Amino acid sequence: MNTTQLECFVTVANFLNFSRAAEQLRITQPAVSHQINSLEDELGVKLFHRTSKSVRLTQEGFLFLQYAGEILKLSALSKARLKQARATLPTRLVIGCRNMMELRFLSPALQAMRQTDSSLLPVLRLIPFDSLENLLRDGDIDVLFSFQPPDSARLKTRLLARCPVMCVCSPDHPLAEYDRLTVEQLHSGGRIAVCRPPISPQPIFTLQGQAAGSREPGQILFCDQQEVSFTLAEAGYAFTVTADLPHARISGLRYIPVPEFPALPFYAVFLADNRRRSLRQFLDLLTVSPESAEP
Repeated sequence: MNTTQLECFVTVANFLNFSRAAEQLRITQPAVSHQINSLEDELGVKLFHRTSKSVRLTQEGFLFLQYAGEILKLSALSKARLKQARATLPTRLVIGCRNMMELRFLSPALQAMRQTDSSLLPVLRLIPFDSLENLLRDGDIDVLFSFQPPDSARLKTRLLARCPVMCVCSPDHPLAEYDRLTVEQLHSGGRIAVCRPPISPQPIFTLQGQAAGSREPGQILFCDQQEVSFTLAEAGYAFTVTADLPHARISGLRYIPVPEFPALPFYAVFLADNRRRSLRQFLDLLTVSPESAEP
């Protein structure tokens, strides 16, 4: 049973004429007859007495007319309520992140967005694997972040920042006394904590490999999450090498530039056909000017 059948039944019951009911409903008379026949088959009763000259409701038709009207009223009410709910619900912007550093990078822009557009609600999804890109292509998220542009014509990028490469260590680590470091100094700097791709983006993993040099396996600590490498650095067990993402520094750690490594571009990635105004506004808030970057 569906609302089309019920609308046809109620309209025929009102006019007691299939032709006039078809005109009212703006469909053909055979279509009206088909809907009535299928409804009668489903109910297992005849709703109309039909002859070549007249149409009248059966006793079962009179009984069902009340129920059909109530069902149609409930259907119209539910549609109206849902439409009203959609009008009052906040607009959602789904943001995909791979690690806590990206979440920390978002924080100032999210605060600004809350103050400028209270009707826009961010939905944050923390997924450290490549499945994040599949969610973007399927339209399940609106934007994700990357240190390298995608190779798909369906995806578009916005450059948000250029991030210098830093050695991150505890204040009492032997490397902490330097204001800047060379790759050679990193080679003799003790244990290094690294993460495999895609936990660590490929450009950063490549730099970590260069910083690791020809160390013995015991001098390389492989981590399952980027947060683990920072915790090991904070505890003094190792240092790590990463891009200095704006707003993402962890208090209490030393961030020492490694000028031999080029700064890494950091992009927002989104579907090329996504023209949502909320996404453009959010990307404008995320874009970091050179003056506002952390020293």
